[in-house]
Amino acid sequence: MGRTALIVIDMLNTYEHEDAEVLVRSVREALPGAMALLERARAADAPVVYVNDNFGRWRSHHGEILEAALAGDYADLVEPIAPDEESLFVVKARHSIFYETPLAYLLGQLDVRRVVLCGQVTEQCVLYSALDAHIRHLDVVVALDAVAHIDPGLADAALKMMERNMSAELSPSGEITFEDVRGD
Repeated sequence: MGRTALIVIDMLNTYEHEDAEVLVRSVREALPGAMALLERARAADAPVVYVNDNFGRWRSHHGEILEAALAGDYADLVEPIAPDEESLFVVKARHSIFYETPLAYLLGQLDVRRVVLCGQVTEQCVLYSALDAHIRHLDVVVALDAVAHIDPGLADAALKMMERNMSAELSPSGEITFEDVRGD
């Protein structure tokens, strides 16, 4: 048996970038789904791992990333999904949550076999993370109403790729459970 973990991707964000205006609208739509997933994962005692970009701040840690996001103009998008005391945190610098991070090791230590992905951006970080999870033989679930996009057409194409090429399960957040999964 293996565990299911919730992975929250890049949601601790100051939205100080070129595509922020478009992304913020999509994040507002995805926020209720992400909140619901966090509530259910925590209630089920499932691991919750925030994997967040460091935005080029090479001396930052999770507390500083969270503080900057909460001090920004869009704190209302961060506050409801902020990490609690039990949440785990991995800092990343590139699109994939696995690329040159200790995430694979952490998930192995936690006996995780299935990951539920939520966050941003569907056609970038979520897509590349789903691929990297798939090649690590993890079962991948993408919460359809808890991922945000910049380009809706590319997001739809990314979701189709995840489902078809990576055997990802695409489900609304309300249908996702955090039960243990059987091994091969």
